[in-house]
Parts: sequence; structure tokens; C-alpha cells
Amino acid sequence: MTFRKYLVLAGVTVFAAAGDSMLSHGMKQTGSISLNHLQGVIFAVLNPWVAIGILLLLAFFATYMTALSWADLTYVLPATSLGYVLLALVARFLLHEQVSPLRWLGIALITGGVGFVAGGPSLTTHPPTHPAAHPAEDEPRATAAASGVER
Repeated sequence: MTFRKYLVLAGVTVFAAAGDSMLSHGMKQTGSISLNHLQGVIFAVLNPWVAIGILLLLAFFATYMTALSWADLTYVLPATSLGYVLLALVARFLLHEQVSPLRWLGIALITGGVGFVAGGPSLTTHPPTHPAAHPAEDEPRATAAASGVER
């Protein structure tokens, strides 16, 4: 894998964690909202922390789509789940949230899983098919058409 691809995966990880963190911080400032009251939703989006969080999550989505354009979902999603580790660290030390020992254990398991996934290929490869190796799929139709019989 190239440096550029690692950079895209790092972007996915950082943009997701930073965007979610900003969004969380902004929504704690804004308070409870309801979709039944559109004014509250608009007020929340106008909060600078929420707006920056949305922009960072848009950047996450763009880098995520980029990663999916050259790698399998089964590679990209686990590889980018390191964002959960980063998010837990940000939540604990910057947002001052409590993270239980059980959650830290889960984060350790995620980190181990990422290690397993990163060791494998990023894209499923299929062996090339040769026309001589497989009979033509249209052959039965051609035979039926030649005999005047429809299927």
C-alpha cells in the first residue's frame, strides 16, 4: 500500500474523530433539540462547534469514499475503526467524559482487530478468467435459436 493510501485512511480516522468530538461539544452547549421544532435544529447547526463538526464529517465522508474506491469495505471499515480509539482519548482528555474500564477493554480489542485486518490484502483479487476455460454462456441459446425452439 502506498503512502497516499495510508494518508487517506489516516484522514478518515482523524476527520471522523474530530468531527464527532466537535459535534458532541457543540450539542452539549446547544442542549436538547427535536425534529418537531425546526428552529431548534437550525439554531444547533449555527453553533460554531456543530458547524465545524459537520464540515469535518463531510471531509470524513469524502475521504471514506476515496478509500472505498480502491479497497474493500471489509478492509476500510476495520482499518478506520482506529478512529474509535482516538475518539475515546479525545472524549476522556478533552471533553472530560468518563470512560469505564470495560470500554477501555473494548478499545483494546478494536486495536487488536485492526492489527489483524491491516496484515491482509486491501482488495479482493479474482483470478483472470479465460474464455477457453469456460464454455460460452450463450451456447445453449444459440443452439435453441438455430433449431427454432424458444426457451
